[in-house]
Amino acid sequence: MNNKGNGLALLPLGVFLLVYLGTSIIAKDFYAVSILIPFLAAALTALIMNKKVKFDEKVDIFCRGAGNTNILLMVIIFILAGAFAKVAKDMGAVDSTVNLGLSLLPSSLLIPGIFIIGCFISLSIGTSMGTIVALVPIAVGIADKTGIATALATGAVVSGAMFGDNLSIISDTTIAATRTQGCEMKDKFKMNFIIVLPAAIITAVILMLLTKSATVVNLEALEFNLFKILPYIIVIVTSLIGVNVIIVLLLGILSSGIIGFILGSFNLIGLFNSISSGILGMSELIIISILIAGTIELINFNGGIDFIINKGLKNFKTKRGAEYGIATLVSLVDICTANNTVAIVTVGPIAKDISNEFDLEPKRVAGIMDMFACVFQGVIPYGAQLISAAGLAALSPFAIMKFLFYPYLMGICAIISIYIHWRNK
Repeated sequence: MNNKGNGLALLPLGVFLLVYLGTSIIAKDFYAVSILIPFLAAALTALIMNKKVKFDEKVDIFCRGAGNTNILLMVIIFILAGAFAKVAKDMGAVDSTVNLGLSLLPSSLLIPGIFIIGCFISLSIGTSMGTIVALVPIAVGIADKTGIATALATGAVVSGAMFGDNLSIISDTTIAATRTQGCEMKDKFKMNFIIVLPAAIITAVILMLLTKSATVVNLEALEFNLFKILPYIIVIVTSLIGVNVIIVLLLGILSSGIIGFILGSFNLIGLFNSISSGILGMSELIIISILIAGTIELINFNGGIDFIINKGLKNFKTKRGAEYGIATLVSLVDICTANNTVAIVTVGPIAKDISNEFDLEPKRVAGIMDMFACVFQGVIPYGAQLISAAGLAALSPFAIMKFLFYPYLMGICAIISIYIHWRNK
């Protein structure tokens, strides 16, 4: 790896943007071409670059990244999430859950409610992925019944998921940030919560205003069966008590299948068809994940991450500038790695050195790294959060991006908080 860094190593990311935006502009349609094409172009660019390394070796590096334990685990989660979502839908769980919500709450409060529930679940379980898997199918069902844009409903779920990803004391980002800076989790939580709470409140208000005129477009009686809602209750409760996400999803599939048999929603062949259909529906998402992971491994090998870090270490002159510099570093590394935990672990030791040099508070540095890593993790179209939500909602990640109010507002609040803190000093 090139320790001094190499800006040219970031070229695959530029190719991705060029191909995606170019084809979309030419076709005058951002959904005209599958997002697989720009990702494939980026991967091929990464493989062709760096003639000093043999092609076979570059393929090995690509495969090492694609076969990373975290990536394979994510693929397994995508497979099980697709199967659970489809089986639960075919059994009638989505319709019953949505109809129950429509019966209890006015339509204008359903999407803000989904956001708040997402905040609570993600804060409790410490993972955005588990929250997205549990709530996106419900949000899509609400959108279908109320005429609300599916992308808006899905954006509300992702926004709620990123709330807990940033704040939860059992989130891997919180653990990584506090460990690298040597501060207490509770101190980081208190500081973070004060900063992001306005973003969460404004997000809920925006969602309420955008959906205030929503009405149920399906005029037939809103029938629901509490028995059919049980799989979602099982998934949420087991997630909240800390059960492994794979076991959670398996329990969801099993309970949906059993209830489907009992109620006559499908037979054994129908269950197997639902499972296979759900898995196939996630195939594009799985391929994208593998292409991204391999490409990022090559970018890292060629010195792309080192380039960003070395460039970012220059021109720190004030304490405020140092904090903004740390925020920029972790943001850029997250954009390049599509993994907020990896970004924090990568930048953490450097941030600690900067913190010592400028005498910054460890809790502030930990909070800044976690906030900005989560901001960009929540909005990059090739991050696990958006591509999983898009896969479950049958949308393009780009369609959801404009409705990610909470991550954008969290970033704005974080920037303002740094400015105000040092202005007052």
